[in-house]
Amino acid sequence: MYAITDIETTGGYAAAHGITEISVHVFDGEKVIDKFETLINPHQPIPKYIQAMTGISDAMVANAPSFEEIAEKLDTLFRDKIFVAHSVNFDYSFIKSHLKASGYDLDCPKLCTVRLSRKIFPGLPSYGLGNLCQSLDISINNRHRAGGDAAATTELFQLLLENDTEKYIENSLKRNSKESILPPNVPKEQFEKLPYSPGVYYFHNEKGKVVYVGKAKNIRYRVNSHFSNNSESRQKQNFMRYVHRISFESCGTELMAAILESIEIKKRWPAFNSSQKRWEDIYGIFLYEDQNGYLRLAIDKNRKRLNPVHSFHYLVDGHAVLRKLIRDFDLCPKLCFMQRDDQPCAENEETNCKGACIQKESAAKYNKRIEKAVASLQVQPSFAIIDTGLNGNDVSCILVSEGKFYGMGYLPEIPETVSPEMLKPQLTIYRENSFIRNLIFGYASRYPEKVTFFDESYLHAR
Repeated sequence: MYAITDIETTGGYAAAHGITEISVHVFDGEKVIDKFETLINPHQPIPKYIQAMTGISDAMVANAPSFEEIAEKLDTLFRDKIFVAHSVNFDYSFIKSHLKASGYDLDCPKLCTVRLSRKIFPGLPSYGLGNLCQSLDISINNRHRAGGDAAATTELFQLLLENDTEKYIENSLKRNSKESILPPNVPKEQFEKLPYSPGVYYFHNEKGKVVYVGKAKNIRYRVNSHFSNNSESRQKQNFMRYVHRISFESCGTELMAAILESIEIKKRWPAFNSSQKRWEDIYGIFLYEDQNGYLRLAIDKNRKRLNPVHSFHYLVDGHAVLRKLIRDFDLCPKLCFMQRDDQPCAENEETNCKGACIQKESAAKYNKRIEKAVASLQVQPSFAIIDTGLNGNDVSCILVSEGKFYGMGYLPEIPETVSPEMLKPQLTIYRENSFIRNLIFGYASRYPEKVTFFDESYLHAR
């Protein structure tokens, strides 16, 4: 038994929007044996453009029942049925969310008439409900209203049942089938080609444009997680509605995948990526001289016309750098704003302060160490991270030259001697950014056994 359903809503995702109308046709495979249809008061304004599209106004739903009032009826209707809809995950996510809020649990097998139509009636110009019905000679009365669209979907589903010679419907209902969770316009074959390996995956829209880039330790599992969860978020509904194709690029390691993801986001500016688009070094370490002639280091936000001696994105990274400078060059924590109590640093056994904070040490002597500390920030290492390759017969290589990400690629084997001159011709050069730099240096500090540092003769070999 099938519950063929259509809803009208106040917006595109269940987490923030309500249902304004619902129509459920209980179909036994040959005829409709029961029907339920009603307007619903969403208890939130209906946007003007949706009112114009559906014809459902705030006044029309003012005296309609709330979803909670019809929840028990819907729970009975959907129980032991197969939930059918055009772009099924949209309708299902709304109804499941609203039933859950009313104390009921929707857990039905699902069928998507978009995905089924693509398989059973391949080659049609469009699989939107209106265009599809026009191609198949199905009349729609009261378009963009739940009752009219549900009736048309019922007629469409009957045609699908009658023409399903390859048993696509039966196979879609099998437990291990992904048909009910994937976006309606993505062929299952593309999902089945996704590897169980690290890399970057791309979601494309109808015109082939990349609308989302993601990284993964396991591409197949990560892509599956976008669609198999019960999220009611805007992002999931955007993926369901607009994704028409999935592609990927395998990487040797998860670090390489994270680097490539950042590069691709900056390059393609995908519509549904928000993080990293405006990644920047928010904070800096600034050098200035106080009224007593002592050079001081201070962390502050980067501003125009100010030149930091060192920049970073996270405040915690800046504190770590400053603590290291204090420790390595015997700087005064108070003069670096890392100790804020009233006690002189010289009285703190945990520091090597020589009394600059109480002017026991001369400014000239203290400033020499500050200048050495600042100079140390300008000396950046060159190194390579050698790690797992793509096919078991190669190795991956990420090259950093004078503190800047140069590029990455694959080598046929671990070289006996490593130098930038030997590596660079074998690597793809990429444009770096601070996000990538932080990724690489963080990884290098956690896994020093994978890092090969070059000696001084290589530091300027670019």
